[in-house]
Amino acid sequence: MNIRITSDSTCDLGELVEKRNIGILALQVNLDAQSYHDGVDITPQDIFDFVAKTKILPKTSAPSVVEYEEFFEEQLKGYDYLIHFNISAKSSGSHNFAVEASKKFNGKVRVVDSKALSSGQGLLVMRAADMRDEGKSVDEIEDAVNEIKNHVNTSFVPDSLDYLFKGGRCSRMQLYGANLLKIHPKIVMTDGQLTQGGKYRGDMMKCIDRYIDDLYAQYPKYDKTRCFVTHSTADKELVEMAKEKVKKLFDFDEVIETVAGSIVTSHCGRNTLGVLFVYNP
Repeated sequence: MNIRITSDSTCDLGELVEKRNIGILALQVNLDAQSYHDGVDITPQDIFDFVAKTKILPKTSAPSVVEYEEFFEEQLKGYDYLIHFNISAKSSGSHNFAVEASKKFNGKVRVVDSKALSSGQGLLVMRAADMRDEGKSVDEIEDAVNEIKNHVNTSFVPDSLDYLFKGGRCSRMQLYGANLLKIHPKIVMTDGQLTQGGKYRGDMMKCIDRYIDDLYAQYPKYDKTRCFVTHSTADKELVEMAKEKVKKLFDFDEVIETVAGSIVTSHCGRNTLGVLFVYNP
């Protein structure tokens, strides 16, 4: 059984996409009247420059049903089945469009709502690639990832609430208080939706240090295969500290650094950092 694994671009897997033979469909980023494709012809720095200049966030959009049909048809060439992963259906219309497009392929295309974003989604993509390489069937892979997706820690800590405020995800009072008191919220994906899971006070080094301590205490049982430290072009010192802290406390086989693409950057801003992994219930 020859199985193709694909994802939309929000999985934030970087070079792993090519290494693990994963097909990617880029979501769209709109800066004024100009449209770009995530990971193709726009960078996070373009986002930062645009927001600094205009004081507004870019708009992001999902591919159409027709675009999904064309993508699936191309990606299926030479394969028996395709498993495609999307950003949480509660965060984007892309999942529903992909499901509709999959109906054209008589069961050969399986579409998974990751209930996550960024490398939280990427963890599911990687697990599917692992199982594909182990020779598992399409049904075994689909069933496994649909079970695992309910046990993915997708969380991050932003340096600033400016982007969340501009996107309507926090109030002006919350923004003012955060800036005045150096408060950094912990943002958590819960059942496919972004929610606040706590908050930290102080500079980002102290906040990320406590954030990783809290993750270690909250998830004593976890899948040791891999962990992602994913950030939106964060300060090098912050990223290195986070990776070393994770390696010290946890026992992952791999701690992989990835940089968030333009879709995620559009909503969280620079210097956001998250530690993402699969935990055992």
